[in-house]
Amino acid sequence: MTATVHRLETRGQPSLDPMIALVAPDMNQVNAVILDRMQSRIPLIPELAGHLIAGGGKRMRPMLTLASARLLGYTGTRHHRLAAAVEFIHTATLLHDDVVDGSDLRRGRRTANNIWGNPATVLVGDFLFSRAFELMVEDGGLKVLKILSAASAVIAEGEVNQLTAQRLIGLSEERYLDIIGAKTAALFAAACRIAAVVAERVEAEELALDAYGRNLGIAFQLVDDAIDYVSEAQVMGKDAGDDFREGKVTLPVILAYARGSAEDRAFWEAAIAGRRVADEDLAHAVALIRRTHAVDDTLARARHYGQRAIDAIGPFASGAAKAAMVEAVEFAIARAY
Repeated sequence: MTATVHRLETRGQPSLDPMIALVAPDMNQVNAVILDRMQSRIPLIPELAGHLIAGGGKRMRPMLTLASARLLGYTGTRHHRLAAAVEFIHTATLLHDDVVDGSDLRRGRRTANNIWGNPATVLVGDFLFSRAFELMVEDGGLKVLKILSAASAVIAEGEVNQLTAQRLIGLSEERYLDIIGAKTAALFAAACRIAAVVAERVEAEELALDAYGRNLGIAFQLVDDAIDYVSEAQVMGKDAGDDFREGKVTLPVILAYARGSAEDRAFWEAAIAGRRVADEDLAHAVALIRRTHAVDDTLARARHYGQRAIDAIGPFASGAAKAAMVEAVEFAIARAY
């Protein structure tokens, strides 16, 4: 591996296009697996699953598996089914999340639970989890199974941790980072790491890709949490202010609460408890967050984690795969600007 230094920078508008182009042939194979394995003799299952799977998502997590494999020069096909398994895990968690959150909109479309109801949505999520584990078992690699099954458990723990932290205005930044490290970053990390396993690379390269994915996942979620307070629904793919109305204490709220006056803190306590959630309350929350520079500092932290992701793959040889993976980090940050 040849050391190369990269910096997180804003040269023009970063894009996922280089990564999409890089993995396009492999992604066709992954999509074929996804389409095949979401089928069932029960018509509601592919109908409901297909609503979300075909709903305009970027498929960033399976793309990371494929890009990581390209970075390592892997020429086999094991990563196709495993990337599909990653996408099924992600989709299952989204279905369950929307039920837990009571969400009506995702990626600009009605959520599955809004259309088919909570019971069907939870059960189809369970079906997709099962399909993911079938694909892992078919791969036959015990280490891959261990990484992805462990990630699935960590994601569930993160979601429960977030649920128990809901409407908890005293949530610490440390616990918040623990939540997003589990519910978001764990799957990013596993998606990247399994490429090194199937490519039979040394553990140091496994850990480097794990660190890349983990730090990218944290940066990605930090940006998501920031833009909930600064973007319109068509940008977010969900209703602006959803986190606020659901009583989710994200980093912008943690920072604004810590930096606010006694009057500001009283507002946040009432808002997160669910007593101040009207449109004018959301506008006031946004004003407080801006005044305390909470979004700016959340995005500064996102850039820090983004740089850590880029540094993690610094030792790998330069080329199209590495450049695309660096730009994917820059894209994740640039969504907020």
